[in-house]
Amino acid sequence: MDRTEKYNLSQKEQLALIGKALSSELRLRILSELEERAYNVNEIAECLQIPASSAALHVRVLEEAGLIETELRAAVRGSMKICRKKVDGIFIDLQQEEEGEIDEIRMPIGNYVDYHVEPTCGIVSQDGYIDVEDEASVFYNPARVNAKLIWFGNGYLEYRFPNVTLKKKTLRKVEVSAEICSEDHEYNMDWPSDITLWINDVEVGTWESPSDFGGRRGKLNPAWWSSDKTQYGMLKNWCVKKDGSFLDGEKISDAGLEKYNLSDKDYISVKIGIKEDAAHKGGINIFGDGFGDYPQDIVLKLSY
Repeated sequence: MDRTEKYNLSQKEQLALIGKALSSELRLRILSELEERAYNVNEIAECLQIPASSAALHVRVLEEAGLIETELRAAVRGSMKICRKKVDGIFIDLQQEEEGEIDEIRMPIGNYVDYHVEPTCGIVSQDGYIDVEDEASVFYNPARVNAKLIWFGNGYLEYRFPNVTLKKKTLRKVEVSAEICSEDHEYNMDWPSDITLWINDVEVGTWESPSDFGGRRGKLNPAWWSSDKTQYGMLKNWCVKKDGSFLDGEKISDAGLEKYNLSDKDYISVKIGIKEDAAHKGGINIFGDGFGDYPQDIVLKLSY
């Protein structure tokens, strides 16, 4: 299964993947090894005394189940895959939520309504650069609606999603997903950045991006895009339910749906960027549906 499908899985499918991942003694040993520090695939193979190809297969199963996360880093020859533990434990709720109606809104990344950006910054379409690099004023260029990759070293972009259905139905949860990563001049596998998402100016949560990812081409990147630049990001999912706010399924605060006042205005504001007091001000790349690894723009889902 390709990782692009991860957020389209039902709860039963997710549970099946977790069960598969935990059914192997070798995969349990990998999780145990990752308890203390990160390892690359070859180091895991060495620890378990198995071929590197077998270790890579086990790593993929654990990653698909959401139990570990991986990133590619430059190595002496090519690149290496670094593996980290993603969760400390698993809670299984057998009283699964019923699948209700879902309103999915896909927002092109160039359709922001407000911004503040600082260099390095720029915008590209599927065919080339939109205006010049490292000049904040180009973010007013009308051609920004064709953007497929946007980057800036500090600041934010604000998007507004319609909320007309909220006034007619009972909301169960709201989710926002986007492919993002840090931003350096080119790609930099050791470049952390604290990237924050706000809904209606209320902070949902911050993800520490480990890298401005490169070292291999993004799966969707056009041929003209240079290989020495940012190539792909990670697909992150912020979710707000009645009982709190979550990042990639992990609860990060007790702020529930009522906190965000989702039906007070004629729109839902979604802002993404770097906080003024962020510990790691490493910028942000936002990928559209023609760049990176995932064929999507910014997606907001309202579940009723």
